[in-house]
Amino acid sequence: MPTKSTNTTSGTEAMSEKNNTTEKTTSAENKTEKNATMKVGNATVNKSEMKNAPLHKFFVDALKDIYYAEEAIVGALEKMQEAATTEELKDAFEDHQLQTKKHISRLEKVFKSIDETPEKKKCDAIEGIIKEGEEVIKSTEEGTMTRDAALIIAAQKVEHYEIATYGGLVQLAITMGHDKAADLLDRTLQEEEDTDYNLTEIAETYINFEAEQED
Repeated sequence: MPTKSTNTTSGTEAMSEKNNTTEKTTSAENKTEKNATMKVGNATVNKSEMKNAPLHKFFVDALKDIYYAEEAIVGALEKMQEAATTEELKDAFEDHQLQTKKHISRLEKVFKSIDETPEKKKCDAIEGIIKEGEEVIKSTEEGTMTRDAALIIAAQKVEHYEIATYGGLVQLAITMGHDKAADLLDRTLQEEEDTDYNLTEIAETYINFEAEQED
């Protein structure tokens, strides 16, 4: 009987010691997480404080918005490609689809660079612009230059929304010292501006002129 009592006491003490060790480990982990820091520009800041900052929250929210928008744009461009009359415009829309998929992948890298999980937030603005583009297809005659001219304007409305968004995000990233994010976002911004320019070139080369000649 004494031996059994000793074993029971010993087991209780071992369990108590194990619980204390677990509590200490958990406490240490929480303390480490709370005191975790990250490099922002030339400064080292507390990660928890940074994530709770209003500007950071807005920045992440805007990233979620454009992340949703880019996904929606891929589908819209496919419809616009099918509806286009000229091969040149069809090719332009196809190229833009491939480019947009790269932008989605790049956005995921932006999220990762600021230690955030890629998430989408419904973008009412892009939904409205895309809906307007669909109305353009319905209201123009198939196989006409008028439809192509209208599709170019619809596509450029998408581009201008993206340019405004990425331009603002680049500046916010620079302000907050997110250098890698700023670089990634700026690359996308430059590509969006190039696409907008190319669409203008296509329209001005002959599509607008031929559309004007249609009865």
